[in-house]
Amino acid sequence: MNGADTAWIIVATALVLFMSLPGLALFYGGLVRARNVLSVFMHVYAIAALMSILWLMFGYSIAFGDGNAVWGGLGKMFLAGVDADSLAGTLPEVLFFAFQMTFAIITPALIVGAYVERIGFGFVLAFSGLWMLLCYAPVVHWIWGGGFLSDGGIFGETGVRDFAGGIVVHETAGLAAILISVFLGPRKNQKHPPHNPGFVMIGASMLWVGWFGFNGGSQLAADGGAAMAITVTHISAAAASLTWALWEKVKFGRASLVGIVTGTIAGLASITPASGFVGPVAALIIGGVAGILCQEAVNLIRNRLKIDDTLDVFAVHGVGGIFGTIMIAVFGAGSWAAQLGSLAIVGVYTLVVTFILIKGVAILTRLRVDEETEVNGLDLAVHGERAYDTAS
Repeated sequence: MNGADTAWIIVATALVLFMSLPGLALFYGGLVRARNVLSVFMHVYAIAALMSILWLMFGYSIAFGDGNAVWGGLGKMFLAGVDADSLAGTLPEVLFFAFQMTFAIITPALIVGAYVERIGFGFVLAFSGLWMLLCYAPVVHWIWGGGFLSDGGIFGETGVRDFAGGIVVHETAGLAAILISVFLGPRKNQKHPPHNPGFVMIGASMLWVGWFGFNGGSQLAADGGAAMAITVTHISAAAASLTWALWEKVKFGRASLVGIVTGTIAGLASITPASGFVGPVAALIIGGVAGILCQEAVNLIRNRLKIDDTLDVFAVHGVGGIFGTIMIAVFGAGSWAAQLGSLAIVGVYTLVVTFILIKGVAILTRLRVDEETEVNGLDLAVHGERAYDTAS
């Protein structure tokens, strides 16, 4: 065990949890109507609790067990055989488990943004739990757990390069989000602006800070690689914030607060897979392009395709993660075959599993709330609480 590595990953674990609670909750909560903000908080908070238990029970073993190239197996259920002295590289294995658990929390939590304001709470829990176990955890094993997409797998000695989750986190969550949006259909009223842009900015700021743990922690060591990952993460986020705002100004004559912070998230998602493989100049390019690319993806999905991915999960996270994964090959840090092939394999798998789970869980529990609940807001109708004295 290395003490410095261990200390850093303890901090990084806290930072990644901070991204979900309260960062993502505030970011998403501020974007919805006032009468739905508590339902968003509830979704993110309940997912965090449920994924933690499921990761202990089955998820960690599926992702990082000693199974085969496709499936990690169930040999490490409930951390069987792991104690305080067990090591994963230079770290206590229980710390590696906890760090990866925070990724298993935020990935299904990202999908929340696609279905807010109209989905059943029971469906959220059942779908998220099964999706994490049957979609996310196997993909983790394929790429980070020594599976068939990693080094020595189907792409030869050099497998796919995905430092902190462009494919594992952002592509899977983004594709699941767009598919569930299609099944749900659009909201009854999409014209309400974000009820609290201040929440959105605060949440985005927390995500920006927490992303240092997300990307820097993925080095799994306290060294120069972690320092570079943090630096390029920050540069990409800053560049995308500015280009998103500039593109808004060019197109609409004004730059919005919600826009600039959404650009931040686009830059962070885009640099995530590449953060361990590129330098600051490449990060500047990745972030600069991402701010415009993801904004145009929002316009395509929302206005041209008329898909109500409520908070633009696919356009920002999905497109950003896919773009960053491809840019690894552009900058020569990974092979084109491995990057594009892995995107395709994981993409098809995610869509198939997500489709089956949506159809299956919808048989057991209601997918969409009734019209009256949707119009009046989920906070009071579903959870018996109200965020404000008068909800708009």
